[in-house]
Amino acid sequence: MAATSKNDGLQGALSLLILKTVAHRALHGYAIASQIQRISDDLLRVEEGSLYPALHRLEQEGLIQSEWGLTETNRKARFYQITSAGQKRLDQELDSYRRIQRGISLVLGEA
Repeated sequence: MAATSKNDGLQGALSLLILKTVAHRALHGYAIASQIQRISDDLLRVEEGSLYPALHRLEQEGLIQSEWGLTETNRKARFYQITSAGQKRLDQELDSYRRIQRGISLVLGEA
């Protein structure tokens, strides 16, 4: 297993969550954070201080793209959607995650 810092793992997990969340439709930042929190049954909360730098990084890497639009409450916001490169990365990361999850389950005797 490669040595990574705790931050790399958390950053990678957040990127995976964001890519998965915007894979089906464009969402603004607050909606992304809310969706992650709702789907995770309030177990995962993404703070603005983590979300927006991650969105910026993903956009710089070409994995998501953004455009300005209006929210449900008529507020101007950036809406983020996955790119084809982002979908490819999401598929790769999901495969990797599932392999790691299976390995851990095997070691714990849960598989």
